[in-house]
Amino acid sequence: MTKTLHIIGGGLAGSEAAWQAAQRGIKVVLHEMRPVRPTDAHHTGTLAELVCSNSLRSDDAQHNAVGLMHEEMRRCGSLIMRSADEHAVPAGGALAVDRDGFATAVQSALEAHENVEIVREEITDIPGEEWDQVIIATGPLTSEPLANAIKALTDEDSLHFFDAIAPIIDKESIDFSKAWFQSRYDKGDGSDYINLGMTREQYDQFIDDLIAGDKMEFKEWEKNTPYFEACLPIEVMAERGRETLAFGPMKPVGLTNPNDPDTKLAAVVQLRQDNKLGTLYNMVGFQTKLKHGEQVRIFKTIPGLENANFARLGGIHRNTFINSPRLLNDTLKLKGRNNIRFAGQVTGCEGYVESTAVGLMAGRFATAELSDQEISTPPQVSALGGILNHITGGADALTFQPMNINFGLLPPMDVRNERGKRVKGKEKKAAVTARALKALDEWLEKTDRV
Repeated sequence: MTKTLHIIGGGLAGSEAAWQAAQRGIKVVLHEMRPVRPTDAHHTGTLAELVCSNSLRSDDAQHNAVGLMHEEMRRCGSLIMRSADEHAVPAGGALAVDRDGFATAVQSALEAHENVEIVREEITDIPGEEWDQVIIATGPLTSEPLANAIKALTDEDSLHFFDAIAPIIDKESIDFSKAWFQSRYDKGDGSDYINLGMTREQYDQFIDDLIAGDKMEFKEWEKNTPYFEACLPIEVMAERGRETLAFGPMKPVGLTNPNDPDTKLAAVVQLRQDNKLGTLYNMVGFQTKLKHGEQVRIFKTIPGLENANFARLGGIHRNTFINSPRLLNDTLKLKGRNNIRFAGQVTGCEGYVESTAVGLMAGRFATAELSDQEISTPPQVSALGGILNHITGGADALTFQPMNINFGLLPPMDVRNERGKRVKGKEKKAAVTARALKALDEWLEKTDRV
């Protein structure tokens, strides 16, 4: 009898898990509730839709932990990375994509695969033993019925935090007598971002408007839900101190306005290309919980956006994740349930790249189990192994919070130069990434590289 892997959730993690298993000869049924049941944040029913930013962050595989994870997933035959590379748009040293082209490519690949069946339906309960192997990859927007079922099964209170979405602007509506193209410190091709400069007076007024602006009301049960620190709404950052934004997403360093080179910049808003055609740009770091009318009013005070046409306004939604260090073993399997694994952001990893990576590993682990093979986890010195270790035991279950991949999750490495002196900075990061890729390649050789 042919065994089947059921995957609940067709986001980045679920799509990647399905691809990894299908490529290895496993029959996969991918259950996705959209568009039968939409969410508050998605706009389409396409698999792997990018809800927030269109950026997969740094693509520097030698000096950045996210870039290292990109490269590791490429070597693992990742569908998400393949599609991202095919639909990349200019973003300096980052990997950003045309979100529609990217999601369509992922869905088309899975629809065309002989081992994948896509079923559009909502799963409202935890499957029983009648399903051979299950991966729950419902992400941060897990539907309430399934979230309640997970909570009942695990006897754990789910943890929640808010995630906010940045607005997208039509390029044609930007005033380029005030705006200019430039990457900070001229990275990439030197002109990957649209920049909107502010004087001190303009910046101070903008901060006042953000703080006073009308915000979305939270339901009673949402009021004590914490934000994830790496994705704070811009007005929340402003409330933490008047200079927070000027030293954060609106820092002016490394930028010069060629339209007015003599005016000192107090802050700069950057816009990043959001689609392949270059017609849409998103506001970097401008995730927000301002009401829609307030967004239009306040953001149009930014020099260059006076006549801006917003293709999409910002929004806010609640994310859900489980206490993975307490609930999952080192192969992402739910303790006490032999056929259930979790993957993606619902496990408490944070970010597109990390969610995809956990989906990739869950798909490989389930494949090995269904094939009666020994499960081998990635080496801990790799980015894949680092994030896996963190969410399955490396983090303290009592204080567990979502985490992006970073070099702090990898085992320390004593790197010295020819004089025996410890090195830091880029030289050390290069050594750490070289160690990671070497170990990953050795792991792949043992696990039937695809």
